[in-house]
Amino acid sequence: MGTEHSKNEERRSMVFLRKGPKLPAWEDALLAGREPKSLLKRGLRYVSLSLIMKGMTSTPDFLWGLHEVQKLNLSRNQLVVIPPLLGKLDKLVVLNLGGNCLKCLPKEIGLLRNLKVLFVNMNCLKEVPAELSLCRKLEVLSLSHNCISQLPLSFTDLTNLRKLNLSNNRFVQIPLCIFALRSLDFLHLGSNKLENIAESIQYLVNLQIFIVENNNIRSLPRSLCYISTLELLNADYNAIQTLPDDLYLLRRLRRIAWNPMDKGLHIAHNPLSRPLPEVVEGGLDVLFNYLRDKKEHN
Repeated sequence: MGTEHSKNEERRSMVFLRKGPKLPAWEDALLAGREPKSLLKRGLRYVSLSLIMKGMTSTPDFLWGLHEVQKLNLSRNQLVVIPPLLGKLDKLVVLNLGGNCLKCLPKEIGLLRNLKVLFVNMNCLKEVPAELSLCRKLEVLSLSHNCISQLPLSFTDLTNLRKLNLSNNRFVQIPLCIFALRSLDFLHLGSNKLENIAESIQYLVNLQIFIVENNNIRSLPRSLCYISTLELLNADYNAIQTLPDDLYLLRRLRRIAWNPMDKGLHIAHNPLSRPLPEVVEGGLDVLFNYLRDKKEHN
């Protein structure tokens, strides 16, 4: 009878375990005696590992032994620190650290010489390590929704950077190093504390999308009109009163845009001086003709 009682207890325990909270994938693998490498997925392009939304407050130790991983997603956890061991994953091409609680990045991030895409959006960063500029292959960088107010001058070395998102930070002016990034085609500086755009913006000769919405900008620089590649210029929700006469040179702007996703000129919710509000209502062609005539008569 004692034996039967023990078996019943064991069955109840097994049922309880099955009904309990499911173990995170990596813990389940390790408890089952499986090799951590079994968590890796081998796609056509990358060897990847996703530990998204696992409730992690720290990174599992086995991670730093997975040297072949090329795409790593640690987003939407509760990570406070990324250890220096990150530098061991030198084959990384894509790294997503978004949606955590990181206050800094380790300087060893500069050892990731193959890194092309880095997301550190929605964290608590106040600064970015100068060593990040050693990642010369970097093409896409998102630092949005942090507490950053400046960038290291060494960022001028990121000559392959094409897309940079610095929105929702604390920039009072556009960092000088950005004007050296001639490969940029996308620059998002919305929801900062910018009061002006430096004339040096003209050096970003490949810029196609430029977003500075929701700042304190009072005017657009004339030099902005010489970036012939611009297809989307979003200056909504600023303090702009006048527009540069040469704005009509931006021939790739196709319309006055109202939807945030549309290409074109976004100039809504600004205290434009008259007659500009009425002219803008007439569409982009009417605005450009007005500015062209105004320039010719000055």
